[in-house]
Amino acid sequence: MTLTTTFKKPHNSPGSTARFSPVLSQAMLGTVGVLLSISASAAPSIYPTGTTRYDPAKAFNSFVLFTGGDNIAHLIDLNGNSVHEWKDAASHSTLIDPAVNGGKLGHVFVTLEMTEGIGTDLVPGQVSRRVAKTVGELDWDGKTVWSFGDKAPGGAAQQHHDWARLPNGNTVVLANLVHPVKGFKQPQVLDDVVYEVNPAGEAVWKWIASEHLNEFGFSPAELKLVRNADIADYLHVNNLKVVGPNRWFAAGDKRFDPENLLFDARNANFIAIIDKKTGKIAWRLGPHYKAASEEQVQPRNVPRPVDQISAQHDAHIIPEGLPGAGNLLVFDNQGLAGYPTAAVPRTGGSRVLEIDPVKNEIVWQYTGEDSGGPAWSFRSTHISAARRLPNGNTFIDEGQSGRLFQVTRDGEIVWEYVNPYVRIGKDKLTGRATANNQLYRGQPVPYEWVPAGTPHSEKAVIPPELSQAGIPPGP
Repeated sequence: MTLTTTFKKPHNSPGSTARFSPVLSQAMLGTVGVLLSISASAAPSIYPTGTTRYDPAKAFNSFVLFTGGDNIAHLIDLNGNSVHEWKDAASHSTLIDPAVNGGKLGHVFVTLEMTEGIGTDLVPGQVSRRVAKTVGELDWDGKTVWSFGDKAPGGAAQQHHDWARLPNGNTVVLANLVHPVKGFKQPQVLDDVVYEVNPAGEAVWKWIASEHLNEFGFSPAELKLVRNADIADYLHVNNLKVVGPNRWFAAGDKRFDPENLLFDARNANFIAIIDKKTGKIAWRLGPHYKAASEEQVQPRNVPRPVDQISAQHDAHIIPEGLPGAGNLLVFDNQGLAGYPTAAVPRTGGSRVLEIDPVKNEIVWQYTGEDSGGPAWSFRSTHISAARRLPNGNTFIDEGQSGRLFQVTRDGEIVWEYVNPYVRIGKDKLTGRATANNQLYRGQPVPYEWVPAGTPHSEKAVIPPELSQAGIPPGP
């Protein structure tokens, strides 16, 4: 594995003084060649990538980590320079907070190896479903210092979506378990399981979602829909976080024990906390919410009771020391999900919600309207994430379009980046080349989480006026 810490300028990234290696240059030329061979797509055929706007005085200046379509975990600065890289066989790279990792800087979780998965017919459209065989922790130099896979049940981690390092040195891993579950229409269920794995790569604790169906808040009629679902991936848990220290537990609310685990189920529209000691559900939001109108504009006044959340991602308790600490932050995709399917506005967009988890009230939100556009101008019906930043800004991954950005409390966009590392494929029906720049998750990374001296730039990027951004007409 070749790792670099020199600036490498992505396509159309403004303001970079990057140095290019011959290998990188050839790789980029190859990618450009493939892209040029793709006819105009359904999306806009010409659009900027890399950093498209940046106000260093208003943004929280940091690095950002994500895995692009090139299966490389890129650590970029806010000018879009890829300053460090790790190979990643999937798209879930996560940089580990040194505070829970013995002070080690620049360590990441990545997928080390993929394999063909059992139950390949369980997910519609995935004819040859590949799964994570081995996941691991890489140090700054790319050396594997921990892994999980060969000692996993069945000899494969089958990890998906998320993982987290615990203060005791163990790691919680969100994984799939393919097995029959009594009462389900599907002969094999694609279940969700959480493993706690020790430093030797051995699972020492396990939690299986299907064993807690009666704790998820479904009515008998809804539970019947769940058991008779047409897909085996009936919950599709997409997120796992440690609750962490918080003001609710400090005030005596044991539901928010810092050792407890928080997850959300995309297909079932609920967010829940697992009591780590008992395995039971200690707290839950959903699956029932105040209904949203299919035609009317969703309310924007705060505070207000939580209204219809649907197909959400990246729910977590905002850590201590950050503005809003103790509240729940979640990317509410407003996609189709639920038992029965929730009614969401036809022309609405996605939302980022900050929720008081004791009062179940929305205390802050971000929608497209907050940045001066229509609701649907901010929309990602799947994947995506949101994180609170130390200066009060919120980092948002609009994953569907591969767009990462920061907004202030009042919705001003002070940094924006569009993923240039596209995944090249082929349409199964037509055979045409395809390009996809979606991002499962981006993660803001404070400068101090990586080794000192890691290069970064903080040069302002001022976007052109829209009227001047097009190609001038001919004579």
